Amino acid sequence: MTRQRLFAFGFLGVLLVLLYQLAEVFSPFLRPLLWAVILAHVTFPLHTRLTSLLRGREVASAALLTVGIVALIVAPVVFFTFLLVQEAGNGYDAVNTWVQSGGVTRLPDELAKLPLLGGRRMQHMLHKLVGSKAHVEAFLLQSAKAMSGFIVEQVTGLVKNAFLLAVNFLVIVIALFFFFKDGKRLFLSVYRGIPLDKAHKDRMFSRLDQTITAVVKGIVITAIVQGVVAGLAYAVLDVPFPAFLTALTIVLAPLPFGGTALVWGPVALYLFWTGPMWKAIAMLAWGVGVVMMVDNVLRPILIGKGAKLPVLLLFFSILGGLAAYGLIGLFLGPILLAILLTAFQIYHEEYLTESAPPPMTA
Repeated sequence: MTRQRLFAFGFLGVLLVLLYQLAEVFSPFLRPLLWAVILAHVTFPLHTRLTSLLRGREVASAALLTVGIVALIVAPVVFFTFLLVQEAGNGYDAVNTWVQSGGVTRLPDELAKLPLLGGRRMQHMLHKLVGSKAHVEAFLLQSAKAMSGFIVEQVTGLVKNAFLLAVNFLVIVIALFFFFKDGKRLFLSVYRGIPLDKAHKDRMFSRLDQTITAVVKGIVITAIVQGVVAGLAYAVLDVPFPAFLTALTIVLAPLPFGGTALVWGPVALYLFWTGPMWKAIAMLAWGVGVVMMVDNVLRPILIGKGAKLPVLLLFFSILGGLAAYGLIGLFLGPILLAILLTAFQIYHEEYLTESAPPPMTA
């Protein structure tokens, strides 16, 4: 082994060790950095336009756009957090008032008016259950107090972990600013450092751009459509605060678990208790048969069409990404799938085609 080759192997080993250590240093901030990359990529055209309006002042444009994005994220989170804590206390007060006014005693007669609970056997069971009025009242009060206490405790837990949340959010904000400010230079550095032909790199990054844009548009459009569809039901069924519930449905729609059901589910229970039975059944059927189907059908179609990915593979990449990476997996799953399929296409075109034997001639 020559001295030059020995030096090359030693340099490669040191480089791999340094890369591993650097990965360990950056691993706690990986997800916030990924969120910053996605936000910067989607909103970078706005940065370009704003920079031109500000006569080339990139720093001012980056600062203004970062502040605007932070305001759009922080304001709804703070509003819904305070609203949740307030409604938890109001819910306990409402249950307490209902129990103190004799609601437990009236419960069998009220349930007897419902279609599925009016049978004699069911009524006998209800009377037997409510016969021990003191136990039922204590149970309901304790349950309501425990539920409201659980919600307040979870919010308090978030406040106790505010340092970690603040650090992650600060990482997103700082990274977002510098991605706006130095995004083009960072992209060129990464682009030049990838050991592939220029045509292959252009193809990879073009597919990456298509996929990220398609995923973001698919999630946003699907959430808006779900909110509008659910909002129509809120308005038709005369649910209180339909505009607020529609906005809340749009905000919660991208969540992987629960999603829109966190809104229309309690609405169906509210209608079951206060309104005619058909309204509750209609809300439940509309939520399961229409609102949820919009998410299961429209999102894969929109993302698959924009990213040019097979719908079946895209569906499993979204589910697998959610299971492996959480909410960021909505983006990482399709992105990894798109890069892998592009790499397979390049390999097939460059290597398998060249190594294929020539056709037999007669």
